[in-house]
Amino acid sequence: MSAGQRKINKWILHAILVLLAIVTLVPYVWLIIASLKGQDDFFSAIFLPPGDGAFGIGWDKLSLDNYRALFDLGFEVNLINSVFYSATTALFATLICAATGFVLAKHQFRGRNLITLVVLGALIVPPTLLLAPGYELLYDLNLLDTSWGLLLPLIAPAFGVFLFRQAVIQSVPDELLEAARIDGCSEWSVFFIVVLPLVRPMIGAFMLITFLGMWNNFISPQIVLQTADKQPLSVAIAQLRGVYKTDYGLLTAATVVSVLPVAALFLFLQKQFISGLTSGAVKG
Repeated sequence: MSAGQRKINKWILHAILVLLAIVTLVPYVWLIIASLKGQDDFFSAIFLPPGDGAFGIGWDKLSLDNYRALFDLGFEVNLINSVFYSATTALFATLICAATGFVLAKHQFRGRNLITLVVLGALIVPPTLLLAPGYELLYDLNLLDTSWGLLLPLIAPAFGVFLFRQAVIQSVPDELLEAARIDGCSEWSVFFIVVLPLVRPMIGAFMLITFLGMWNNFISPQIVLQTADKQPLSVAIAQLRGVYKTDYGLLTAATVVSVLPVAALFLFLQKQFISGLTSGAVKG
């Protein structure tokens, strides 16, 4: 292939990537613009409202009133709740799943194969089937309408245990563990000093997946939590829809507030996320 042909192929590839980027970003641009519109202008145009300003756009019709109204309703409480629930779940789930996966991968004990089979079996159980027995258990433990009642069932997912078991098997050599033990490291020291740094890409990917899962969790908070001030963003946004009338500007503003922290977190952890997803894909 000649140099000219390679250059043409490169330009074609870049054009396709730019087109795909535009298609991906258009919904987000629409969402941000819609959150700045008033109720009367929401359906007047697809993007910017018409008016007497530059380029025939009513720039004076765009404002932050929806965001002010949103936080006047106490939406910051639900935002803090979502951050707390998601960060706590991601942290505890990562530590517990990493420790459990390390034990199942590198320790020999009676019943290890049975526990691994139970973990694999739990992966095929639909979560919706566990709602009723989970609710009854939380009721018996007097954990309904509490933060721990929402968090405890989510901090040791079978998916995470199996994921870290495979990551430890592929990334942590037995010789390194034995060398650490010979040097006098306890099992906890081996786990924190040796194992966790070696599976760091998987930690970043799993923390992001867990954070997103809890951030978008809609069913469990409605079942476990009854107090409005304890509800996360996902439930609070749904409650903005009225029976006879819906303020779409307020609803889109709430959606923007919900999307921004997750987007920032993904940008911060995207390298670890991609590395974690691709670890083990190439052997050697």
